[in-house]
Amino acid sequence: MAKNLVIVESPAKAKTIKKFLGTGYEVMASNGHVRDLPKSTMGIDIENDYEPKYITIRGKGDLLAALRKEVKKADKIYLATDPDREGEAISYHLSIALKLEDKKYKRITFNEITKNAVKSSIKNAREIDMSLVDAQQARRVLDRMVGYTISPVLWEKIKRGLSAGRVQSAALKLISDRENEINMFIPEEYWSLDVMLKPLSDLKPVVFHYSKDRLTKQELDEILAGVKDRQFTIDKIKLSEKIKRPPVPFTTSTLQQEAGKALNFATSKTMRVAQQLYEGVDIKGHGTVGLITYLRTDSIRISDEADKAAREYIKENYGEKYVGDTIVKATGKKIQDAHEAIRPTNVELTPAMLKNDLSREQYRLYQLIYNRFLASRMSEALYETKTLYAMAGEYKFKSTSSKRVFDGFMTCYQQDEEKEENIKSGGIHEGDVLSAENMESKQHFTQPPAHFTEALLVKTMEELGIGRPSTYAPTISTIINRRYIVKENKNLYMTELGEAVNLAMEKAFPAIVDTSFTANIETLLDKIEEGVIDWKVVIRNFYPDLDESVKAAKEELETVKIEDEVSDVPCEQCGRMMVIKYGPYGKFLACPGFPECRNTKPHYEKIGVACPKCGEEIVLKKTKKGRKYYGCINNPECDFMSWAKPTEKKCPMCQAYMVEKGAKLMCSGEECGYSCSKEKEKTEK
Repeated sequence: MAKNLVIVESPAKAKTIKKFLGTGYEVMASNGHVRDLPKSTMGIDIENDYEPKYITIRGKGDLLAALRKEVKKADKIYLATDPDREGEAISYHLSIALKLEDKKYKRITFNEITKNAVKSSIKNAREIDMSLVDAQQARRVLDRMVGYTISPVLWEKIKRGLSAGRVQSAALKLISDRENEINMFIPEEYWSLDVMLKPLSDLKPVVFHYSKDRLTKQELDEILAGVKDRQFTIDKIKLSEKIKRPPVPFTTSTLQQEAGKALNFATSKTMRVAQQLYEGVDIKGHGTVGLITYLRTDSIRISDEADKAAREYIKENYGEKYVGDTIVKATGKKIQDAHEAIRPTNVELTPAMLKNDLSREQYRLYQLIYNRFLASRMSEALYETKTLYAMAGEYKFKSTSSKRVFDGFMTCYQQDEEKEENIKSGGIHEGDVLSAENMESKQHFTQPPAHFTEALLVKTMEELGIGRPSTYAPTISTIINRRYIVKENKNLYMTELGEAVNLAMEKAFPAIVDTSFTANIETLLDKIEEGVIDWKVVIRNFYPDLDESVKAAKEELETVKIEDEVSDVPCEQCGRMMVIKYGPYGKFLACPGFPECRNTKPHYEKIGVACPKCGEEIVLKKTKKGRKYYGCINNPECDFMSWAKPTEKKCPMCQAYMVEKGAKLMCSGEECGYSCSKEKEKTEK
């Protein structure tokens, strides 16, 4: 019997596929890449037209020997790595490392690990797509050039062990810019007005909102005076229907966003658990089964076979009226449309059926993917809405109520933010006169932009074209692990170390951190994949400018370096004045007599302001995760703290202490809202 060898990336996938192919096939795993650029050097021959110098990855020798042994026995070899650029490159490097040029070998891909998909891929085996390989190779070389030329500059100017990356630097700047927006934000006051109107009949009162959402205090006072002692008349009643369309199936980006919001999963956790579901889980009565399609995709396309199966399932289990008839078209942007959206491989395998076979994390993520896919094939939800317009002279108020009359897709998928407003307003007709039982005005302040969460950062990166589905999670993990940012209560915050790195990057390498430049690189990589551009052309145009920037940075970034500043704190062990050092967690005090004296202690930066609670010094501190705040040096005896920088200025309205907000000073009192410019404060002094 002819012997066939199939090489996949992971042992879990090998186990699943072996079951489908039977005795005529041997299935082995490469455990990812077998060749890569060396870690000790850049590994790119600049003088020889930027030729990469690939080497066998350390520790892969025994595995390659075992693979070569099986290659000799095999009549045909199938390279079955993942269906994307990275997978194509792994197959290419396997063909080189295993010396397959004289063997019968083909490339096969499948979007889901099912029996039909795997067997169909063998029937449609093809050659390695060198355009895909070149696109991955270009990305790898570009990223290596950025990392291995800029990182040493950061070591010299800030601290050893730092790293710079093409995508991570752009992502870091997004977070920095957002924090600057928040810090510079000055809240603006506005008011809203509600009135409780009682029909003259025995009907219950109904809340009406003034038609303009944001009122100034002057406008509010004019309205209150204008409607005083007036009756309210129902001027118009508007009845309408509202359709809520089903969501599209998940892409990598939307899955990471929704798993973050609904399940509180970090992006890295989402991808790890999704990988397990894709590669296969042991299901009682079924064996090892791949439960979802390939997890790295930006396509929302669904195969005709899967679409038909879902609609039949919906018809049988929910009824004909729940079957959707709208197919959402893909957007015009470049997508990996050889892939499908992320969906269950078998719609008959419901989350409830698999609950006992899956871990809690696997079950929750599978349920999210399953319900979203099923909802995407279902009909729209239908609402009836009623809007009542009440007039008091020239002033218009309205009350809107809604009622869901058909749940459609929402019977199996409803997002947290989807809230139904259902106000009882039956029995009220046009021309009815209502009396005001109560009028309530509320003071509000505009809110700053939201801090980035992992989900919001992924969404923003996708919208700006920074990175691709496979890069979102590792990019975020890198800047968290490097302690450039910290995560607290889902929000991402810059650390002092991250601010220093971003400042250096902005000054010396503005193109690298520019989101448009980074997005343009992604477009060029797409064109390499399409075979439109030679990958070396992109590298030739990129490296000379980078090299010049690095040379200039070595000369011009001297002021960025954080020197050992001498403090006014003596070392209690040897008497020397301690110096301020800069470590992975920010500043600390260290004895300059190192290594003879190894004394260290926390560093607190005084801001010259007395604590409003106890009168001691306020100092700049950091949370355990590195976020900056201002607290009393007398802690824990005094528990004063503030996220914004306090000042000695007192609020003239309520006497609370004021804080700095960009070019203005703001009252720290939550209910006050008083602000003034710093210049005005200086003039008054």
